[in-house]
Amino acid sequence: MFLLIGSLLVLAVLQKRKDNKRKQKFFEQNGGLLLTQKLTSHGGNVEATKIFTEKELEQATNNYADSEILGQRGYGTVYKGILPKDRIVAIKKSKVVDKSQIEQFINELVILSKINHRNVVRLLGCCLETKVPIIVYEFVRNKTLYHHIHGEVCNSQISWDNRLKIATETSEALAYLHSAASPPIILKDIKSTNILLDDNYTAKVPDFGASRLVLLDQTQIATLVQGTCGYLDPEYIQSSQLTEKSDVYSFGVVIAKLLTRKKAVFIDDQTGRETNLAKHFVTSFKGGSVWKIINDRVMTEGSKE
Repeated sequence: MFLLIGSLLVLAVLQKRKDNKRKQKFFEQNGGLLLTQKLTSHGGNVEATKIFTEKELEQATNNYADSEILGQRGYGTVYKGILPKDRIVAIKKSKVVDKSQIEQFINELVILSKINHRNVVRLLGCCLETKVPIIVYEFVRNKTLYHHIHGEVCNSQISWDNRLKIATETSEALAYLHSAASPPIILKDIKSTNILLDDNYTAKVPDFGASRLVLLDQTQIATLVQGTCGYLDPEYIQSSQLTEKSDVYSFGVVIAKLLTRKKAVFIDDQTGRETNLAKHFVTSFKGGSVWKIINDRVMTEGSKE
């Protein structure tokens, strides 16, 4: 029994050392040392932007249980997590990482750690001791704007005043990211599924995974055309030049959705054809028939003015 117990203890110690070496390897590969250095040298608050351990996030998500999944997309999965003191967070676990972009990723984390705006989802920290970096964000509990506009259960029960509030707060978040953040940030994929709402219908703009940082010595970024059909700025599609105006165009589509309760690309009831909301809205406005496509609740609660 003594030899058996001793052997098991030795194996446990060896396994723990192996796990620690693995975690340290991933931490260094994912830029952990660089992040710690930059947070300190750039005045970032290491406590405010926490570097979580793998164990902490596994415990928070019940080992990434399916029941804790908030959403899944091509880039990966977002989980609901509960940290000590019952603090609820959103944990973004990506599928892959581009090792050649690690330094850019770390630079972006440092910049996002300094962003403090009530309408921007706050970055709380990250975990770098896993194969792919894991990001921890503020949790926003009332789902997305898309859910409240198009969800079957909600049936567009957002009041006209709240729709104005959501539009105003989203615009304030964009203005802050474009003008006050240093360097400015282009979100590139503003849409109703990327606008979160809290219990008071306060808008929160999240998902910096698709964002681009605008360097101080350039006004445009040449990149592959990426984004969501119906929201993309036509000039961006033609030129592949991404600017702050691309976000503003997409925000205009969000406003049209708030007014009409139609999707960015929808099937027209009269023609049965797939229709672009932005073009349809502009055409209706110019033709004097825009009131026909405004959502009934908006027409009831709001004035034409």
